[in-house]
Amino acid sequence: MSTKHYNALILGSGQAGTPLATHIKSLGQSVCLVERAHIAGYCVNEGCTSTRLWGDGAEVKIDMEKVRQRKRDIVTSFRGGSEKRLENAGVDVVVGSARFVGTREVDVTLNKGGEVRSLSADKVFVNVGCRPIQELGQVPSHLVVIGGGVIGLEFSQLFRRLGAKVTIIQRGPRLLGKRDDPELAECMYSILTEDGIDILLNSTIQHISPDTDTRLPLVSTRTGPDQHEKELKASHILIATGRTPNTDTLNLQAAGIKTTSTGHIIITPSLATNIPGVYTLGDVKGGPGFTHVSYDDFRIVRDNLYPHPNQLSKSVRTTEDRAPFVPSTTFTDPQFATVGPPLASLSKEKTYVTYSMPTSWIARGLETDETRGMLKAVIDPETDKIVNFSAIAVEAGEIMCVVQMAMMGGLTWMDSRDGVFAHPGWIECLNNVWGGERREVRVGGERT
Repeated sequence: MSTKHYNALILGSGQAGTPLATHIKSLGQSVCLVERAHIAGYCVNEGCTSTRLWGDGAEVKIDMEKVRQRKRDIVTSFRGGSEKRLENAGVDVVVGSARFVGTREVDVTLNKGGEVRSLSADKVFVNVGCRPIQELGQVPSHLVVIGGGVIGLEFSQLFRRLGAKVTIIQRGPRLLGKRDDPELAECMYSILTEDGIDILLNSTIQHISPDTDTRLPLVSTRTGPDQHEKELKASHILIATGRTPNTDTLNLQAAGIKTTSTGHIIITPSLATNIPGVYTLGDVKGGPGFTHVSYDDFRIVRDNLYPHPNQLSKSVRTTEDRAPFVPSTTFTDPQFATVGPPLASLSKEKTYVTYSMPTSWIARGLETDETRGMLKAVIDPETDKIVNFSAIAVEAGEIMCVVQMAMMGGLTWMDSRDGVFAHPGWIECLNNVWGGERREVRVGGERT
């Protein structure tokens, strides 16, 4: 079996792989992209696009088949755009499962027919992502969600609004992750319980077994400070405790590529692996599993390895450049958005100042009867710059982006306070949050 050689070989067509393939091809180099399942990756096919579209089915009468079909139609449309982009660029696309057989050489077993193709390249880019969740074709009567992170909260609220009874089992003492502000997590807890979702904190699952009568899942837990036993009769179980990197089938040891104990590929700040000429982009390297992070991975590789002749900046870009300004938005209703390093990670040698206020202070919230939530900003008093900003509001993601731009531009909190924003809009809250509750906070201990 002969080996076909390329300038670049890209494994995975996610938000980094597809634009990287077309960019390298535009420079006149040969490119092959290998995709195991669907062009466009997790975000379009199973993640961001799919989960946001499910929420459109929350009507008085639910037709889950129509809801699911609408989701599939839009996903197919988005995927088709990526496929056309690759085709127009002239990228060789191979649909199958890849495994390393050498340092920069892979064998690909084609999905159709099982034929094996041998491919090699000067540079290899691993963009295989993580495993997705599955979709449902019916509304559960009782959905038990294991995990109170982003995915768990989004799906819990979605299926609750579709009419399901929902219980969240969270191992820790609060919802969301360790990076998220406890005060915002408590606010989200109140909102979800108000929506009728049962939340069990400090809970561990003892076992899951079929109910004697119904044969449906019976979930046994230990819950709360006293760890009392509790049994839940579920119709469906959603495991939302994280995603597994798709590295177990890549045979990375054949290439000598190092991974963490969880299977994530170890990289340098410039996205290089320990093997020269092999790079990793997207979720498979660990860290924040965001589409916008994956796309920025593409830009780092593009600017460092394949700069355009007219590219203005010639400096080396790294993941450390974006670290202070990586945003995230959880698409619950209201949304939960945050940008900047969490308070717990800041210097323990300094005292910071926080300002917070309820969303009910925002005129737009009152006018639209959307008053659930809060805003919180963390300030470095030595520079008056915003270090972190979090919001729970209907348009929290958009509000956060305005603050993110201010942080990137080095503006102070007074610049936000004194800005003239259109009335009545959600962004007016950036005038008002500084008049809210003020605290002085030291990491590891709080003082007023």
